[in-house]
Amino acid sequence: MIHDVELKDLQVNLDERGTLTEIWRSDWDFFEGEDEPAMSYLSVSYPGVIRAWHRHTRGQIDHFVVPHGNVKVGIYDDREDSPTQGELDTFVIGEDNMQAVRIPGDCWHGFKVVGNEQATLINFPTNRYDYEDPDEERLPPDTDEIPLDWDEQIY
Repeated sequence: MIHDVELKDLQVNLDERGTLTEIWRSDWDFFEGEDEPAMSYLSVSYPGVIRAWHRHTRGQIDHFVVPHGNVKVGIYDDREDSPTQGELDTFVIGEDNMQAVRIPGDCWHGFKVVGNEQATLINFPTNRYDYEDPDEERLPPDTDEIPLDWDEQIY
């Protein structure tokens, strides 16, 4: 796994009414040493949509959770000082695999909705979005700079 990337299994509590899943707790080691989220947002994406690639250069850490639908998350490490420079991680997270993924913002990252239904992604970034001066560098989803075929099956 890429240096500083972490996965956390989320406990799904099920009873006759439905489910309850905690998606953020300040006492989880998963967030140790980080400021609490500066904001949170959700995005809803249609089947097959790819939202990639981007990275942050001002220290932001993203925390993705997908409560509805499923997404394939791609993370590529091109950090010069990283012990995992040049490595690629992919994970499928969502209602079929309830996990949170911690993404160092200075790694290239993005996701693709997999399956036949839309997906809802919630992010808890450590920095607020700056509308006047966004902290984002972007590449197209099919860039040759990142060795990921979004259509390749990972399981």
